[in-house]
Amino acid sequence: MLLPEAAQVTTANEPRRVVLDTDFADGARFLAAWARAASPAGAPLHYLAVAPQLPDAERIADARLRDQWPLNVPGFHRIVLDDGRVTLDLLVGALDAVLPQIEARVDDFRIFSCAPAFAPAFARGLAKLAAPGATLHAHAPDEPLVWALTAAGFACHAIADTRDVGAVYRSRKPPPPAAPRPERRAIVIGAGLAGSSACHRLCANGWEVTLIERHARPAQEASGNLAGIFMPLLSKDDNIPTRLSRAAYLFALREWRRLGGVGKAFDGADCGVLQLARDAAHAKVQRDVLAAWDYPPAYARWLAADDAGRLLGGGTPHGGWLFEQGGWARPASLCDAMLDACGERLRRLFHARALELRRIDGEWHVIGADGLTIARAPTVILANGTGAVDIAQAARLPLSALRGQVTHLALDDPGSRGAPRLPLVVCREAYVTPAANGIVCAGATYDNDDDPHLRAASQLENLTRLAEIVPGDDVAALAASAPLAGRVGFRCAAPDRLPLCGALPDHGAAGRLERLRDVPRHPGLYGLLGYASRGLIWAPLMAELLVSQLENAPPPLEAGLVAALDPGRFLLKERRRSQ
Repeated sequence: MLLPEAAQVTTANEPRRVVLDTDFADGARFLAAWARAASPAGAPLHYLAVAPQLPDAERIADARLRDQWPLNVPGFHRIVLDDGRVTLDLLVGALDAVLPQIEARVDDFRIFSCAPAFAPAFARGLAKLAAPGATLHAHAPDEPLVWALTAAGFACHAIADTRDVGAVYRSRKPPPPAAPRPERRAIVIGAGLAGSSACHRLCANGWEVTLIERHARPAQEASGNLAGIFMPLLSKDDNIPTRLSRAAYLFALREWRRLGGVGKAFDGADCGVLQLARDAAHAKVQRDVLAAWDYPPAYARWLAADDAGRLLGGGTPHGGWLFEQGGWARPASLCDAMLDACGERLRRLFHARALELRRIDGEWHVIGADGLTIARAPTVILANGTGAVDIAQAARLPLSALRGQVTHLALDDPGSRGAPRLPLVVCREAYVTPAANGIVCAGATYDNDDDPHLRAASQLENLTRLAEIVPGDDVAALAASAPLAGRVGFRCAAPDRLPLCGALPDHGAAGRLERLRDVPRHPGLYGLLGYASRGLIWAPLMAELLVSQLENAPPPLEAGLVAALDPGRFLLKERRRSQ
């Protein structure tokens, strides 16, 4: 149909067929394609389906798909099925808005009618996505669509077909040479949430992975807190952090279900999160946001002050957002679960510190303190937080370490007897978790210093904020009675507070830059960095995005969000300012 260059997408050495369906409807076409992929002669399947709104889960015939069905909110929703052999991307939104946000090389199009005025742009969008030799199945195409497809470079001629389509069009142009498949060997540096998620998704896609960690076990730094909370962000303008957190949060929930479930495969509870309004004006903003976006109640709903007070065990002046599917998890246990799921494809090297990277004959050599090679592979992924800037190739990334002190309130300690006993996570300027193993976690501070020790001033800050959001004289008295206990960690953050996911820029090779695609990259060197305080929800989706980049597969996010996460964005901004 057209002649864009494309690399064949692969999964575990098998070519993956990519399908784009412009009308998901009730999912019958996807279920038929899934059945063909599951047959002995079937190929792995990546199915992209556009839907203005998602149908209710009750309308989905297959129980396996119904169990993973996402909430009906805007954005891209990735569902991984059959242990990764089949991937379904549900792209929720109007077709004219969604199509420009798709990045894929599509082998098979399922096309339904579009408005005549949109036909030229629609056809050009399809032409941009088509892989060599792609086939387009059009249901009852009208004349404007046929002309638009022809003008876009498609060789259009109807042929007989037994499926429920009106016409089939094929390309007459020869395909360009296929790009080489990636050699599936990688090194991941860092065994926190970022690195463990990367290992999990790489191994699931058939990669052999070496994990290098300087500590004796996973999750000893920013991912080492007893409890982290998971919840989305909301905003009235549905900005980039909001859209990204929505996609990441919902993808994490689905991935954790596939892993075995929160509180089962790893420590935690999907007990809900209540985000209280700060004051009456903020309460109005919260209600306005929900009114503007009409989220499903299971995603976010308003809880009035009286109802919130009953959950908190005392009066509260304002209500707040309730995220029913949110909750808390112990990051270290999640890291263990993901690494254990990697099986024999994962080699773990603990007590090993990566100090230098050298590119030799198409491979990265990771050099340790003794000057010897720890491991080597064509691909290296830096997932070690601010430790990444100690490696020369990543030294100019604008990453900072933000100190965070969490307070631990032990219920069996006399000084902590006023600790709140809550059925869910509560947050405002601070957060507090339900008790787990007899300990309530409250925090966390945001400090711009590198003091690794617990300090009384930070605990006082945590407990003062706790008393402002949870009612009761006993809670207020904790500031004076609770013993100094907790943990200090350092969050890795970028200036825009968004993660870095993708190929790392080569600052030394950069000249004049106009677009992200102009940014030179270190070959085979990638980053999963800057997760700040949202590592629990960022980690699964960022790992999935990185694997899609390595595999040349469709990404799980809109193109605009992928660009917002590109590690080259800071170099591009720097050069634009100086040019």
